[in-house]
Amino acid sequence: MANDAQPQSTGTESIDSLYRTLSTWVTTHATRAGRASVYSSAYITLIAMTEVVIATVLLSLPLTLAPVVVGLVTFAVYTGDRLADADDDEVSNPRQAAFVRRHGDVLYVLVAASYALAVTLSLLGGPVAFGITLLPGAFWVLYASDWVPDVGLRVSRLKQVLVVNSAVVALAWAVTLTFMPLAFADAPVTSVTAVVFTYFFLRSFVDTEIPNVRDVEADRRTDVATLPVVLGVSGTRRALYGVDLGTLALVGYATVAGVLSLPLSTALVAGLFYSFGIVSFVGRFEDEKLLARLPECEYVFVAVTLLPFVFTG
Repeated sequence: MANDAQPQSTGTESIDSLYRTLSTWVTTHATRAGRASVYSSAYITLIAMTEVVIATVLLSLPLTLAPVVVGLVTFAVYTGDRLADADDDEVSNPRQAAFVRRHGDVLYVLVAASYALAVTLSLLGGPVAFGITLLPGAFWVLYASDWVPDVGLRVSRLKQVLVVNSAVVALAWAVTLTFMPLAFADAPVTSVTAVVFTYFFLRSFVDTEIPNVRDVEADRRTDVATLPVVLGVSGTRRALYGVDLGTLALVGYATVAGVLSLPLSTALVAGLFYSFGIVSFVGRFEDEKLLARLPECEYVFVAVTLLPFVFTG
């Protein structure tokens, strides 16, 4: 009987070994895929596409190729920025810098291909969509390039100017997210457009400043003036509370004025409560890298809240 039990034990051990091997393989590759998504900005691409869908719903427009085009542009611009800033990221995000350097050749090709495909698809949306597709790249050049004239201010890039740096990024996002769906749908600009544009401008400003808390040392070293550098962590937290309250006031006014319906406003407010929670952790959360990536998840909350409205019309 002892001999009969031996094969069963061996078989069980083999299954356990196979399970551990498979589990290790899945965990390893999932971790690598997750890191690649974060370091290459692929996750921001998905968030950007979600934001365009939200804008489409808020503007009462049909779903078009706008999310795809914006996603491609986002990947190209953000990955290009990480390639350009690899040296600066050595201090604040060494793993990302190492990833970008290791896969630089492939990323450069993907950046070029993504922007080229985005421009090609934008032609289907007409000249306005084409122009908006080129806009983020132009904003990135203005933001990151050494073009500012020497007027005694010790800055050569808009990226170094307090508030202006985040405002430029927020403006590029707001224009792209709001007007790309309008261009593809050939829809007119209305009062809702102004609300949606302002909403995305304010949200993008917060999304840009929270990661700056993690980058304080690197920004000081490169003379980049951000809210955390100038106001400190607690001052930044209070300033971002103010932006969130301003956004809440905007949504409240739009609801009372009949510009936004109650279901749409409810979705935006759900996202704002999430944002208030994230801002409250600024300077109080040990994992600053994780905190820097959490603000964009606000749009997941908004999208989930919007789903019942989308399917019920």
